Amino acid sequence: MSWIFRQANGMNFKELERLLRAYKSGEMETEQAAQLIGNLHYEDIGYARVDHAREARQGFPEVVFGVGKTRAQVVGIVERLIEKSPNVLVTRTDEGTFGEVRNVATDAEWHASARLIRIQRDRTERGVGTIAVVTAGTSDIPVAEEAALTAEAMGNRVERIWDAGVAGIHRILAERHLLRAARVVIVAAGMEGALPSVVGGLVSVPVVAIPTSIGYGASFGGAAALLGMLNSCASNVTVVNIDNGFGAGFVASLINRKWEALAETNADALTRGRGDAGSKTEQRNF
Repeated sequence: MSWIFRQANGMNFKELERLLRAYKSGEMETEQAAQLIGNLHYEDIGYARVDHAREARQGFPEVVFGVGKTRAQVVGIVERLIEKSPNVLVTRTDEGTFGEVRNVATDAEWHASARLIRIQRDRTERGVGTIAVVTAGTSDIPVAEEAALTAEAMGNRVERIWDAGVAGIHRILAERHLLRAARVVIVAAGMEGALPSVVGGLVSVPVVAIPTSIGYGASFGGAAALLGMLNSCASNVTVVNIDNGFGAGFVASLINRKWEALAETNADALTRGRGDAGSKTEQRNF
C-alpha cells in the first residue's frame, strides 16, 4: 500500500499496526480490536468527533479551540486526544479549565499570556532552522505568544523579539542578525499593521503576518492592520486572520519542517511495500 493511499485514508497506521499485533498475540478480543480500529479515523463522543487522524494528514494532532466549549467538554476531548497523541494544545481557554485538564494530564502547562494549555511530551526537533516571532508592541504579545508556543509544540526552535514596531524603527533594525538567521519570521502587529512590510524588506525568507485587534476606533478591531498587510509591497509577506496566532505558528512550522520528518512515513511504507529501490524513486518524485 503506497504512502499516498495511506495519507488519503487519513488513518494512524502505526497505531493500527500496534492494535493488529495485540490482536494477533491474543492480548485483545475481536470486539475490542474492531472498536479501537474504528476510532483511528475519529471517535464520536457525542458532543465532538475527535479526529485522531489529523496528525497523519496534516503533521500535527487536532487542536482544541476553547471558546464556546464547557470545561467538561474540553477535558473530555483532551482525554481522548492524549491517548494517541503525545502533544496537545488547547487555545483560547482559561485557568479554571486548565485546572480541570490537570486532572487527566498532570504534565499540562498553563500559559496565561496566550490563554493556552500545552501538553508536550514529544520534544523532537523537527525544524530546519529557527522561527523568529516578532511583535510591533507589547500589547501584541498574547497573540504572538500563541504562535510561538504552537511552533514550539510542533518541534521548532523559537526566538522571541518583543516591542519592535515602526514607531521606533531602530528597534527592529537592531535585531537584523536574529531576523536574518531565521528560516521563517512571524510578525504580529495592530494599529496600521506596517511592521511585516518592514521585516519583509530585511529578510529573504517567508514572513507570516498576524494582524491583531489592537488599536483605536478606526483600526476596526484589526481590519485596518489586515488590509494593510494584504496590501504589503514586500513580496515575501503572507497573512493569516486577525489574532490567529495559532494559524501563524502552524503554517510557519510546516514551512520550517525538515524533509526527513515529512518523508518518514513515506519511506517506511514504501520500503516495506516495494523494496529499497522503489522507495528511493518515489521519494524523489513526491
